This record gives sequence, structure tokens and C-alpha cells, in this order.
Amino acid sequence: MAKIKITQIKSIIDRSERQKRTMQALGLKKMNQSVEVEANAAIIGMVRKVNHLVAIETI
Repeated sequence: MAKIKITQIKSIIDRSERQKRTMQALGLKKMNQSVEVEANAAIIGMVRKVNHLVAIETI
């Protein structure tokens, strides 16, 4: 599977609890923090739910 790099670019303050938990599930806790994960269906679905808060790069 391909890997993707997900970087948090916006704050989760004043976001819904669901979006906060999705960011936590992706492993993002702070602004400008990045994680590298496998691009499977579950991860792609989570990224789509918070795409306004993150930047995505393929590796």
C-alpha cells in the first residue's frame, strides 16, 4: 500500500467532538504535527472527514 503524510494545518478548537476524535485517531495532537500512515480505506475515510484541517502528501 502507498503511504501518505498527513499534517495538521488548522486548530481543532471550536470543532465538533467527532472531528476532534478523528484527528486523535489519526495521531494528530498539535498544529503542524505530521504523521506517516498507510493509505487504506479507513484512513482515507477519516482524512476526508477532516480534509479542511489537514494537508495530505503522497510518499
